[in-house]
Amino acid sequence: MVLDVIEKIIFESEKLGADFVDIRIEKKRSLSISLREGVPVVSSGTDYGAAIRVFIKGSMGFAYTAWIDTSNLRQALERAYAMARAGAGYGGNPSPVQLKALRDSHVWQQKKPVEDVSIDVKMKDIMELDKLVSAESSVKSRTVMYVETIEYKAYGSTEQRFIEEQRSLIRVAVNVFGVHEGIRASAYASQGTTKGYVVWEKTSPEELASKVLNRLRNQFKAKTPKAGVFPVVLGPEAVGVFVHEAFGHLAEADHIVAGSVLKDKKGAKVASELVTIVDDPTVDDGFGTYKYDDEGVKAAKVVIVENGIHKQVMTDRVHASLLDAEPTGNARAESYRVTPLVRMRNTVLQPGNMKVEEVFEGIKYGYYIVAAMGGQTNLDGSFQVGVQEAYEIVNGEIGSPVRNMSISGNTIETLLNIDAVADDAKIYYGTCGKGQLVPVSLGGPHVRVRKITVGGRE
Repeated sequence: MVLDVIEKIIFESEKLGADFVDIRIEKKRSLSISLREGVPVVSSGTDYGAAIRVFIKGSMGFAYTAWIDTSNLRQALERAYAMARAGAGYGGNPSPVQLKALRDSHVWQQKKPVEDVSIDVKMKDIMELDKLVSAESSVKSRTVMYVETIEYKAYGSTEQRFIEEQRSLIRVAVNVFGVHEGIRASAYASQGTTKGYVVWEKTSPEELASKVLNRLRNQFKAKTPKAGVFPVVLGPEAVGVFVHEAFGHLAEADHIVAGSVLKDKKGAKVASELVTIVDDPTVDDGFGTYKYDDEGVKAAKVVIVENGIHKQVMTDRVHASLLDAEPTGNARAESYRVTPLVRMRNTVLQPGNMKVEEVFEGIKYGYYIVAAMGGQTNLDGSFQVGVQEAYEIVNGEIGSPVRNMSISGNTIETLLNIDAVADDAKIYYGTCGKGQLVPVSLGGPHVRVRKITVGGRE
């Protein structure tokens, strides 16, 4: 039904003589249960609307509407066309890469559909997590949250590509703040899934509560790390944040065009030969797992680095045209109200062949970073990442916890200094902000970095 409406407007758009027109219709149904200090706040709703892009001689016009009927879609088409025509010939940008005609429909199956589980059950489960966390006497403030989204997307273009796709996402998160003997600390933990109401099968309320409370307790007894250059072991969660924040953004095509340190480095060595980094939309149960992106492009695995060599960048249609490359299906938009940007999906450092214990061997003194808490990178490759959970390494053994720690350096130098990669690997769930918020997954195995700059503060 939705594709029929899109097809009708696309047929009408062909009379305008534009270089390219596409339409994206989205319907997102969401439910949020939030407990702040044990007080529940429940909200739900449906966001439904359409976005239209028109390209004429290097100029793009964009319009959206929250009313899905032919009259409002025609009006949005006319607005987008007028904007594109006004700038035609001035921008100098190429038209988006165009693809073959295609029809497809795909629904990602849920093991336990969220629609079949009552809100009472969901409330009971999230309140159980809150009860477990609040039992800790040192916890002075807490927020526990459950969020589910069922998203349906339909796409059509003047290439005669007509596609629809549906998937679900669930995320549970807990954030605590505590005080013990005058020391103030906070901790965070989360879990996610795309397979329906199975999030508690992956991590029970008891396990999630234990994880966040152990992080909090360790902060209370932790010491400040020594500032300097040390060998470091990054755990799977920390590796994921590093690869995403410090490296992945540098391999997005819009940043390549803007002068990322990876520009003109295709085929060059940018990491240890032990390092392979991929952005993979086929990862099982990943927040960035989908079949088609928001430009109707089949999502393809991008091998950013293979055995240390820079191979590919992540692209959308326009930047693929600028770089004379193929679109990789990395165009994603937060909603129909905005145009898609080049975004990561599931960004993972691939496992190696060492055992985890071997990665720690030979380190006389260094640090084991279990969990990071966000970071930033610049186009020149300089980065800084905050650390949530970390420990000393003394003579190859995990020692005392440390707090108020950060790591920094140059991304490529850090990747070149990786000299051990374990055979374990995990993925984690979150959101990425790049002007727009989109759900992503990230991860990898334990890795050892010969040297990295560690910062600490009281």
